[in-house]
Amino acid sequence: MKKLVIFDLDGTLLNTIEDLGQAANYALERNGYATHSMASYPYFVGNGVRRLMTRVLPEDARDDETVDRVLGDFLEYYDEHCTDYTKPYNGMPELLQDLRDMGVALAVASNKYQKAVDKIIPHFYPDINFIAVEGHREGVNVKPDPSVVFSILARAGVAKADTLYVGDSGVDMETARRACVDSVGVTWGFRSKKELVEYYANVIVNNPVDILGIVENGITIV
Repeated sequence: MKKLVIFDLDGTLLNTIEDLGQAANYALERNGYATHSMASYPYFVGNGVRRLMTRVLPEDARDDETVDRVLGDFLEYYDEHCTDYTKPYNGMPELLQDLRDMGVALAVASNKYQKAVDKIIPHFYPDINFIAVEGHREGVNVKPDPSVVFSILARAGVAKADTLYVGDSGVDMETARRACVDSVGVTWGFRSKKELVEYYANVIVNNPVDILGIVENGITIV
């Protein structure tokens, strides 16, 4: 049985894409740039907000000064509106409660900046006592660098073999691979099943409840 489950946030625990897209479009419009459809944002996100701003800007406007200016407007808007449209995926609150009741330690590892993570997680999951809620902080490499996973493992005092990492993207699967922990790719998030396969997800699931069996039965993932 796994003793620790680490969850990605965006596209795994919560559907955050509308709020991210609204904030990015606000920043773009305020600076005189074309906006994007909400359908395009799942392909822009996943590597932190600075990379998001770089991706949504025109190629000839991706200098540091412009990115900094647009990012500032994004953060101003997102800080106030990050819970407007965001919601948990169906079945995820129940999964977390079941894992908690089983005595499994739970943690969050996100590339979203820490201030937003600290607001969003308690807002949507106030009854879940995560042992760690890790977002991106200045001076710490974003995923797929495994540093955030190592930090959580140290805090939890749990071995890699007893840990499961759950995410929706190739970035998440690569993070788990680099950290040498078992990975579960979820299909309800922002990226395709094809991407999860290409990045060597150990298991791919279509419903949160499917994760219970992987945790509870101590399945050897190959």
